[in-house]
Amino acid sequence: MKNSERFFENRECGYYPCHEGIGEGSFNCLFCYCPLYFMGEECGGDYVMKRGVKSCINCTRPHIPENFEEINSVLKKKR
Repeated sequence: MKNSERFFENRECGYYPCHEGIGEGSFNCLFCYCPLYFMGEECGGDYVMKRGVKSCINCTRPHIPENFEEINSVLKKKR
């Protein structure tokens, strides 16, 4: 894959696929643990609060390859 440093898919992971709605071959595991989690409500993802804890189970934002640049730009602004 072109730009392989921006994408990898680990089909051997015990949790793969950890989110529904992204097809095999398009599921980016690079941001397995979302780097935007720490941003709370400002992360821009589809999260829910469960007993006071942020749950990202319904969020696919970091797993879509096309979002790589956008996520990195958000992280650079937060430094």
